[in-house]
Amino acid sequence: MKKEFVLGYMPTRRVFFSKEESFKEKTKTLAAIKNLIPNVKIVDLEFLNEEGLLITEDDALVVAKKFIAEEVDAVFAPHCNFGCEGAVAIAARAIRKPLLIWAPRDAAPEPDGSRLRDSQCGLFATSKVLQRFGVKFTYILTSHVTDEVFKKGFLNFIAAANVLKKFRNARIGQIGSRPRDFYSVIANESELLEKFGISVIPVDPSAIYRDVRSRLASPDAQLKDAIDLVKSTATFAAGQSDDVPQKLAALYVAIKNWAASENVSAASIQCWDSMQQEIGICPCYINSLLADEMFPIGCEADIPGTISSLMLQSAQFDKEPVFLADLTIRHPEDDNAELLWHCGPFPASLAKGAKRVGNHFVLPSHAPGVCDWELKDGHLSLVRFDSINGKYSLFSGEGDVVKGPYNLGTYCYVKVADWPLWERKLVEGPYIHHIAGAYGSTSSIFYEACKYEDELAFDPATPSLNEIKQNLEY
Repeated sequence: MKKEFVLGYMPTRRVFFSKEESFKEKTKTLAAIKNLIPNVKIVDLEFLNEEGLLITEDDALVVAKKFIAEEVDAVFAPHCNFGCEGAVAIAARAIRKPLLIWAPRDAAPEPDGSRLRDSQCGLFATSKVLQRFGVKFTYILTSHVTDEVFKKGFLNFIAAANVLKKFRNARIGQIGSRPRDFYSVIANESELLEKFGISVIPVDPSAIYRDVRSRLASPDAQLKDAIDLVKSTATFAAGQSDDVPQKLAALYVAIKNWAASENVSAASIQCWDSMQQEIGICPCYINSLLADEMFPIGCEADIPGTISSLMLQSAQFDKEPVFLADLTIRHPEDDNAELLWHCGPFPASLAKGAKRVGNHFVLPSHAPGVCDWELKDGHLSLVRFDSINGKYSLFSGEGDVVKGPYNLGTYCYVKVADWPLWERKLVEGPYIHHIAGAYGSTSSIFYEACKYEDELAFDPATPSLNEIKQNLEY
């Protein structure tokens, strides 16, 4: 799942418009997108002909074969003049990856009244043919490559395509079953596999516990490095036994090694109560450290929550860690603010102020390993992937961190535009109290990504669907 993102660059032209103008637009557009996505591999059409442009239907399957061999994750087809709508549709249907179409804004007619490109005109033709061919697509408003609307639309498409790349056929680890009374986190493994290709890879938690004990009995260099990480990232509350950092470090190594051996990109965990009984710690701090390494872990064996976290992280190309929170209580003084809280797994890199590791304050064991810190200020995106009766949807919303009363554990308060709307959607939709959060704005990315998944409905709160569309078009 760590394979680099690959974009297929498929510029097109029609034969009876200016060859020179088309080549100029192709070159200018390629330079612009390379500047926007410097870390993305781009496969172009220079192998096809001297122009590097898709011109005829005969070339469509040649291009498709090349892009499939290169394992492209998405295709961008700028119309450098009117374009060849049939060729674009034939190639896109064969490639079966997210498709972006766009036309550069046409220049004024020449002094003699002739026109050199008619790129927008061709865009209309291609969009209809793609629909006839059953090809889903994204488009950007006709614009110059230097316009903000082009930059915004292009980067939004690339991020959406990366969400789909990481979501489809994902491998999600499962460390233990759900806590007995948590009916809310039940997931249908069969449906996830059949609808989305998502595999759930279980491991008996006793295997992890045996690994922890073995490492503690025979410490090696990997464990010593992990102990240094555990001790340096946060301070430990007074009164805890000296072996707590060692146990947490051993758990960190055991989970990392298991995840690597199974090639899973995220995991859910039965965080209570067998772990406290068997090895005497809570995994919250380790969940925090792994989240900071872009390996999200869903608390309480919440597989849909883990998938939500993976999708949100993918929307930002793994540049920002995510956290899985409880939607806990309304702000005591602000009707549109809500407490995002969990026992202690939020990434340490997102903390505001001191970072402390202490004992659990809810579980009867009061086992050590939970974190105690507040998240930093900023703009948050919150998403929840979930289902009921075989129907899947993705809740999406955004808000801003605001001040609120102190809480034990990891927490922040988020203020949204219309909390009653959020609460109604969350209660009446197929959602629960767990929601994935990350800093930044991702609503438009998930709006675009869900277009390509017939089995996944996009369910925005605020911003609304109309607000998301308007933001992309201006």
